[in-house]
Amino acid sequence: MHPLDAARALMDGLSAESNVCTKCGSRSVGLCAPLEAAALDDMSGESERLVLEQRDAIFRQGDRAGHVYTLTEGMARLTRVLPDGRQAVIGFRFAGDILGFTPDTEHAFGAEMLTRGTVCRLDRRRLETMFRRYPVMERRFLELCARELAASQDHILALGRFSAEERVAAFLVSLAEAQERRGHVGPVFDLPATRADIGEFLGLTLETVSRAVSAFRKRGWIRLHGHSGIELTDRHALAGLAAGEGADAA
Repeated sequence: MHPLDAARALMDGLSAESNVCTKCGSRSVGLCAPLEAAALDDMSGESERLVLEQRDAIFRQGDRAGHVYTLTEGMARLTRVLPDGRQAVIGFRFAGDILGFTPDTEHAFGAEMLTRGTVCRLDRRRLETMFRRYPVMERRFLELCARELAASQDHILALGRFSAEERVAAFLVSLAEAQERRGHVGPVFDLPATRADIGEFLGLTLETVSRAVSAFRKRGWIRLHGHSGIELTDRHALAGLAAGEGADAA
């Protein structure tokens, strides 16, 4: 290869690497949001980028928890296998979210891609080194942990107090909000999770979720697009129901 061609290829590679980090959800809403260019380059150099297909496991329950993952593109679900062998969906994650950080030596749950996507995998010891090197990153991590704890508390409240329709409405509104924080402007939002997945997460049966979705469609609150798209045509009504302002009409 001619030296100029080699130099051009190298620069193209560096440009592509930088472009990946610039477009990553973590850059806008995740762990890397407060990092300056030099620190971002450092983070990129420490991470391993993995391309995963739909239903590929990011990690499995019981795996050694030696790495931390940032979902850079796509949507994933968190699952836990119960002692009797049943699997439960316990959460959904979007671009920019952190997965797999735990004080334990093994993962207490698994993470699986719902769509094709990419993750950045970082050795946990290296992440701790990054925290010492860039305190702003550690502060950001604590902030994200606090937000996740608040979201978990809201979810527990919904499971204990909300009706079936209120839970489904809250889920749809939170889905739209999560994608909007990552730059998606709608009006159609991605919904790759199945109704069974949603039901497991909300403590409802598949049939109950389907009834709620059908009721929302009949009222003109939502419109479905294909197998994995949803439009919130009356978001105000959904948000009101999600806030407990309406009765369950199912």
